[in-house]
Amino acid sequence: MAAYSSDSIRNVAFIGHGGTGKTSFCESLLFISGKSDKLGRVDNGTSNLDFEPEEQKRNISISSAVSFFNWQKHKVNIIDTPGDSNFIMDTKNSMRVADGAIVLINAVGGVEFQTEKVWEYAEELSIPRLILINKMDRERADFLKAAESVKDILGKKGTICYLPIGSEDSFKGLIDLINMKAYIYDDSQKNFSKEDIPEELLGQAETYRETMVEDIAECDEKLMDKYLEEGELSIEDIKDGLRKGVVSCELFPVTCGSALKNIGANLLMDMIVECLPSPVDRGPITGEKPGSDESETRNPVDSDPFSAFVFKTIADPYAGKLTLFRLFSGTLRSDYTFYNPSKQSSEKCGNIFFLEGKTQKPAGLLIPGDIAAVAKLKDIATGDTLCDEKTPVVYGTVPPINAVTSYAVEPKSKGDEEKIMSSLNRLVEEDSTLSVHRDKQTKEIILSGVGQVHIDVTIEKLKRKFGVDVNLKQPKVPYRETIKGKTQVQGRYKKQSGGRGQYGDTWLDIEPLPGGGGFEFVNKIVGGAIPRQYIPAVEKGIVGAMEEGILAGYPIVDIRVSLYDGSFHTVDSSEMAFKIAGSMGFKKGFQECQPTLLEPVVNIDIEVPDEYMGDVIGDLNSRRGKVLGMDKKGVNQLIKGQVPLSEILNYAPDLTSITSGRATFSYEVSHYDEVPAHLQEKVISESKKEE
Repeated sequence: MAAYSSDSIRNVAFIGHGGTGKTSFCESLLFISGKSDKLGRVDNGTSNLDFEPEEQKRNISISSAVSFFNWQKHKVNIIDTPGDSNFIMDTKNSMRVADGAIVLINAVGGVEFQTEKVWEYAEELSIPRLILINKMDRERADFLKAAESVKDILGKKGTICYLPIGSEDSFKGLIDLINMKAYIYDDSQKNFSKEDIPEELLGQAETYRETMVEDIAECDEKLMDKYLEEGELSIEDIKDGLRKGVVSCELFPVTCGSALKNIGANLLMDMIVECLPSPVDRGPITGEKPGSDESETRNPVDSDPFSAFVFKTIADPYAGKLTLFRLFSGTLRSDYTFYNPSKQSSEKCGNIFFLEGKTQKPAGLLIPGDIAAVAKLKDIATGDTLCDEKTPVVYGTVPPINAVTSYAVEPKSKGDEEKIMSSLNRLVEEDSTLSVHRDKQTKEIILSGVGQVHIDVTIEKLKRKFGVDVNLKQPKVPYRETIKGKTQVQGRYKKQSGGRGQYGDTWLDIEPLPGGGGFEFVNKIVGGAIPRQYIPAVEKGIVGAMEEGILAGYPIVDIRVSLYDGSFHTVDSSEMAFKIAGSMGFKKGFQECQPTLLEPVVNIDIEVPDEYMGDVIGDLNSRRGKVLGMDKKGVNQLIKGQVPLSEILNYAPDLTSITSGRATFSYEVSHYDEVPAHLQEKVISESKKEE
């Protein structure tokens, strides 16, 4: 038996904009709870949770990290998530297995863009939230202004349960509005004293306490009746009502603190235990029965069939793949055989362990609500459901985020090309927002990610984990060639050099097809002008010339070629001669048919706050783009447009600059359009220079 029960587990994700102090506050909780001996720091590389070299170099969380501590006879699993938009998919996957969230807000800047995005996702998942206004010790910290931004930007009123005592350099404690006591912290990083509320703050505390009690009473009819009759609620009533309001996502308690000074850490842990739900409180989870539209429900109890959800995988060249999962129902021990209904495969797991940052602690029996990891599973990826084969279930996955930044990758050392592909594919297993493929047209290896930092981090991991050093360059735009005119042309190949010669003679009718028409070859030979066995060779010669391109080396499309006449020699004609003749005639005729270049045009969706609309639309117009429409999406606007692909190869950093990082975009190829004449010359000259 486990030393704890499911109703004493708290699974908590720390979410918010980058730089709000999520990792630092998690480190504070680990230190105050006694889980770690010393306070880990992000800025000096001693963090237990930001342990990857790429994280320590940038002082940001790149990957979700998991740890746990014990507090008031509860096991609290914490997931420290990235706040940078480049790594938001990892945050979304982690929130999928959380029962509650701590939303961190910077006391100086209030609610920021990425906080809006993760709040929206928490709303979709109905995750109960506590709001922590961090960095109260910073210059220009303003608790009430930051708390007000919750309502102004997130559209939800935060219920203030703790008030700060002082701010900036004078920030030294919190006022507990539930118990009406003051917590004063010293400089030891761990000690505090519980005192009466300072006289000068008592009036403010009483005012905010009254508001808090009213908020709580409004969520419960019985409490409201009692409050109206007696004009007050007991401390037990307040605590019970607060918990009910939080679990039902009607109340969002607000507290404050300083991660670096450990101020407020103990009170936050109290709130996690007292206010946030256990797996049992969250109730059953519903999935689908594989291969049908029927739903399957699993309860968070030992007696239900085993089921779990994989929310993260880590690629390690030495230890193999590490799979992180949350148990939703049933129990689990080492050597169990998982069933993966998505791939219809079974796999035996080895030792199971709990994670403490990068440290692994052997686990015994897992129960519903546990978060754990197992190594060296081959066919299991992020988003997969693990279950019992006799009673399969599939849980919904997180919709993928489109990769919008792409680079061509080439090895610095010859012979590393195959190693690049295999190593990048290992990293794709770890990060589903990455994609890698070889472009059939340009022959380049294309790596795509969410943003520039995402790509840079991937390249650093590629070198560190797999020893592959690469260069990045802008990918070639997959232009195409076509024609706008018609012609009739002869393609004649004659070669005589003693002995048997070569002879092939073709007459071709060349004309354009509508966009997307591809290629048509029409055999109009009558009367045996060209023997039947040579006609496929003519088509093969034309197709070969089309693949190589004539104008600038790009594939030729949307064209019809009719073979309507020709001649042959009974001795000198051959398939090779007619292949060459067809190619020669096509190349000559193509130049006579007003050849032109086509470029890929994409449909682009840009989500942007109202205040940046004009700047974004102006920039899109400057890129030869056009706006097709606008829709409201939450508090933002969704601009729908079309723009040539060549104009948005570096769009991600430009959009970030224009909107202060508050806009996102996605695109997909729509169709091909003719390149303007003045740009065609540039593309053609660059292509010839490259050749």
